[in-house]
Amino acid sequence: MPDSKQSAPSKGKAAPDEFKGWLFKWTNYLKGYQRRWFVLSNGLLSYYRTQAEMAHTCRGTINLAGAYIDVEDSCNFVISNGGTQCYHLKASSEVERQRWVTALELAKAKAIRLMESGASDDDEDGQSHTSPDKNEIQNTLRILSAKLEDLNTCNDLIAKHGAALQRSLSELEMLDKENSTDVQSKVKAVNERATLFRITSNAMINACADYLDLAQTQGRKWQKTLQYEREQRLRLEETVETLARQHNSLEQQVRAQASQGSLKTAPNVKASADGKPESTAGSDDEDGEFFDAIDETPDSEFRTITIPDSHLTHRALMRRRTPSGVSAASMASEASEGAGKDFVYISSSDEETADKPEEFGVKAKKKLERTASQHSVDSTSSSGGPRTPQTPSKVPKEPRRRRRTRIPEKPNISLNLWSIMKNCIGKELSKIPMPVNFNEPISMLQRLTEDFEYADILNKAAQLESSTEQLAYVAAFTASAYSTTTQRTGKPFNPLLGETYELDLTEEFGWRAITEQVSHHPPAAAAYVDSKHGWESWQEFTMTSKFRGKYLNIIPQGIAHLKFTATGNHYTWRKVTSIVHNIIVGKLWIDQSGEMDIVNHKTGDKCHLVYTPYSYFSRETPRKVTGVVTDKDGQAHYVLSGTWDKKIEYAKIVKDQTGGNGRGKSVYQTTAPKVIWVRSNPPPWNTTMYNFTEMAMFLNEPEDDVAPTDSRNRPDQRAMENGHWNDANTLKVQLEEKQRAKRKQREAEAAQAATEGKAYEGYKPVWFEKKLDPQTKNFIHMYKGNYWDSKAQEDFAHCPDIYL
Repeated sequence: MPDSKQSAPSKGKAAPDEFKGWLFKWTNYLKGYQRRWFVLSNGLLSYYRTQAEMAHTCRGTINLAGAYIDVEDSCNFVISNGGTQCYHLKASSEVERQRWVTALELAKAKAIRLMESGASDDDEDGQSHTSPDKNEIQNTLRILSAKLEDLNTCNDLIAKHGAALQRSLSELEMLDKENSTDVQSKVKAVNERATLFRITSNAMINACADYLDLAQTQGRKWQKTLQYEREQRLRLEETVETLARQHNSLEQQVRAQASQGSLKTAPNVKASADGKPESTAGSDDEDGEFFDAIDETPDSEFRTITIPDSHLTHRALMRRRTPSGVSAASMASEASEGAGKDFVYISSSDEETADKPEEFGVKAKKKLERTASQHSVDSTSSSGGPRTPQTPSKVPKEPRRRRRTRIPEKPNISLNLWSIMKNCIGKELSKIPMPVNFNEPISMLQRLTEDFEYADILNKAAQLESSTEQLAYVAAFTASAYSTTTQRTGKPFNPLLGETYELDLTEEFGWRAITEQVSHHPPAAAAYVDSKHGWESWQEFTMTSKFRGKYLNIIPQGIAHLKFTATGNHYTWRKVTSIVHNIIVGKLWIDQSGEMDIVNHKTGDKCHLVYTPYSYFSRETPRKVTGVVTDKDGQAHYVLSGTWDKKIEYAKIVKDQTGGNGRGKSVYQTTAPKVIWVRSNPPPWNTTMYNFTEMAMFLNEPEDDVAPTDSRNRPDQRAMENGHWNDANTLKVQLEEKQRAKRKQREAEAAQAATEGKAYEGYKPVWFEKKLDPQTKNFIHMYKGNYWDSKAQEDFAHCPDIYL
């Protein structure tokens, strides 16, 4: 642990607050993080190479008064002044990081107070800091009272001189026009009184200006103080929430370790494969799930929201949330028993009494534990992902297949740029291999399949009769596909031409998927998913990327299709842009931004979603998603709101109050919002396993009866998963060389066929073929429908040889 300490105050006058200790500071890609001695004093953070340098050499200093302090993860945090200075720091532990962040926030607050009040650096702590604030307020109030008295005096004088002027004018009108002497004297009196009135009016104007100027100055200062206090409160709430999560995590670990020795005798506890118990009984912690059937909303319970017409987004629908962007009461997930139309009903009263669900008729459902290698599901459930709860009164059936919940931990292997550059000498740019250090041990085909982790949303949508409400569910499903990218910054393996991936979850969740790499230049993958719950989906996925210096734009190409067999509703959409930040320096993080239109080609309904990009200077909720569902006539029926990494909720529009308000916004009155989708918490051990979700853990699990071209059989990907990164790099180069050799062979065959005047068909995918899409009028690769039959017959003889 760094030697962090707070200096002891000297006798008499208190010494300035100091905080010292070792931290790791990011230098560059060659040296990485280097150990430095940091000193926090008088609102300034300075660092040195050693403690001995404090006497003569300071390597850098940043003023905290105008700095931004951002926490990246458990040990990393960033300090930036918005300009040229930006420190990426790492502590030895989460506790040490929190100590530094707390000390920096306190020092920043004190520096701001000193800067605003004009106090010197040697001001005393404690009461001496609060007394000037009280005296300043009292002096300001006295000055404002004096200015107000001046205004009252001026008002009285204006009234007095105005009345006198009015009397003089009346007397002047009644005088005999022939009496010139009296007229002249009266005119002189009128001029004198008019002069007094003008002087008094000018004094009144000056007094008003002084009062207004002083009030505006103090108003801006008080507004700034109020804003600062509001930000401090939000930071405090965020800190409390973080501490609560840490406390809950520690409590769960303690309970798990305490019950580890009695797993075989405990009646309500089952042991997972990793030795950690999971309770089957309902609990009051954050893992408990509560469900409530939908009921009729009272007529009096409506909400009014405003949505800009240009983007069809809404703001007023976003309810008061915790700093993480998620309200505590609405984190309960939906029930998926029987009819599939149960929602979590959220209202303001629910949030206040979330700890008493029995008052609203909510039945607490015990969360069925997952064993180490299974995601069990009841045969009557209509869920489609690895999160389906079961009624506790039912005995869970033994699953036909147990899937793994862990993979080998990610090895701590540093990236040596010199070795990469050495391997690039003398090679063409297109043949330079990228090391697996940037990858995660799954293929891009598996990442495409992972988009259907929350396929249970589509199962519920298939049972809805309203096409507009069904479209709201489809929109929530499209947003849920991005929830896996919040912490997943590793690059998937680029599939080889002819590489396939299958995932058969029919027994567990009712759907299965087949994906194939159908083109190499440009890279393109075709996917097909069908479900026994009445829907099918297909797409041809390709993408382009643009490097912008500090970040990388990944722009998906192609159109995704979804069709419900019962109603014939056919939906299409294009994915939004993904942005990878801190490509050169700093920790990688991913954001989604852009607009998405989801169209029902049968009814003409449309949903317009807006993914708001994250900004340090914006007050918007991070990762915010908003949208409106309209019919073919443009009439709005539903509004959606939420975040693509937490949850999506929707509300029915009962009245359109736009009425041509001339402000460029649409105003809707809606019912209380209802939750469509809530993200499942990842396994607590996933931070050492590439931040994989529960579903990602078993995507690359070996299977015996898959095609020889399946991604599970790829040797470099398997070697990386097992922690043999050097072998993975070697195998990756060999696979790429083999693919290039086959491409050259096809090019030579094409040239020979052209010379002989023969037609050359080139490479053709095995499970997909190019057809005209009737909806988009483009040629795309569509599923032939023969993969699962070939698998049942164990006939994969026509698969190409792509691996070693």
